[in-house]
Amino acid sequence: MFSFKGFTTQDRNTHLEHLEDDIINRGSKGGQNAINFLKSIRNMLAGSSNKKVNMTVKWDGAPAIICGTNPENGKFFVGTKSVFNKNPKINYTNADIRKNHSGELATKLSIALRELSRLGIKGVLQGDFLFARSDLKKIDMDGDAMISFTPNTITYAVPVASNIGRQISRAKMGIVFHTKYTGKTLDSMTAGFGTVRGRATNVFLASAGYRDVSGQVKLTRSELTQFNARLRMAEGSLLKAAPLLDEMSKSSADGLSVGFRLKTFFNHYIRNTQGHMAKVRQLVDMFREYYVNILQAEIDARKTAAGKQKYKDMLKKNLQFIDRNRNALVMAIASHVTLQNAKNVLINKMSEIQSVGHFLRTSTGYKVTSPEGYVAVDRIAGAIKLVDRLEFSRANFTMPKGWSN
Repeated sequence: MFSFKGFTTQDRNTHLEHLEDDIINRGSKGGQNAINFLKSIRNMLAGSSNKKVNMTVKWDGAPAIICGTNPENGKFFVGTKSVFNKNPKINYTNADIRKNHSGELATKLSIALRELSRLGIKGVLQGDFLFARSDLKKIDMDGDAMISFTPNTITYAVPVASNIGRQISRAKMGIVFHTKYTGKTLDSMTAGFGTVRGRATNVFLASAGYRDVSGQVKLTRSELTQFNARLRMAEGSLLKAAPLLDEMSKSSADGLSVGFRLKTFFNHYIRNTQGHMAKVRQLVDMFREYYVNILQAEIDARKTAAGKQKYKDMLKKNLQFIDRNRNALVMAIASHVTLQNAKNVLINKMSEIQSVGHFLRTSTGYKVTSPEGYVAVDRIAGAIKLVDRLEFSRANFTMPKGWSN
């Protein structure tokens, strides 16, 4: 009933990183990985690629659903990413769901357990919940009758009378599968990213597949020139920032390190701005101030003099590191910003092909927007996501999520 088209990576799909964050996670190797991804997609859109780019559309669904047959006991289960926790939350029955979850999340998992258990799924799949029947709304959009659903931040809308509209209307839930897991135990499984196809009457199975756009949507000469200029800028700044990026990547998993906090700084900045990136040297100053505030909060939270002194020493040491490497930090942040800008050129072009409308709800109605983004996959480097952070991520940060309870 189901077919999967993709290939295996070594990581579970519990968190996808932004392309530009790879320079913080993996230093200069991450920078080269980001450049290679962007060049491959550019070549596809320029019609000059001699190999297929592996790409899936990143639907803005929520919550993440992991389901299938547990290879350890042969039982069907549903769950969230907590299936892969050290103490996993695996739901075989509604009683398990009530024990492990609550609120709207529990309601969605119960629907998923009932409907997905009837599909004959072989193995273990991961997808994003799109809607339950109660989530569907009929709206008027410029005189057209549309059926819509808003699983997270983006509202999806299709004409009621269309083929997809009829499929959605009769479905009891919608989901988009994008990952298949293989392995003899849940904790040893590896993830394959791609598209999962199948047929079901009561479940709308959206496709994560991105159609090959060669010959249909191509970068214009102006767009190609703009993109290549940004890519050259990124390559130049990455070369100058490489020693610093390699040094920061060694401790990028430490929650109070300069590298880790540089990555969270960009999310903080996007969450608290109106979608415009400041000049690079301003961003360096803003990051320094942000880092001081983070460490000062740690100092203030400690009750003993010894506890406070530990974080004072950490702050002093890391501020010296930031100030000593200011010029390299300018190049690192410039690389991050330029990679974002180059990525957005490609996202905007790829978003020209779509069969389902994408909108953001505003106080005055609906604003046309792009899909959440795309996932690019490489056998060696794994999967990274291509998302316009200034548009989607800010909206995602600032809108309430009822399913997260």
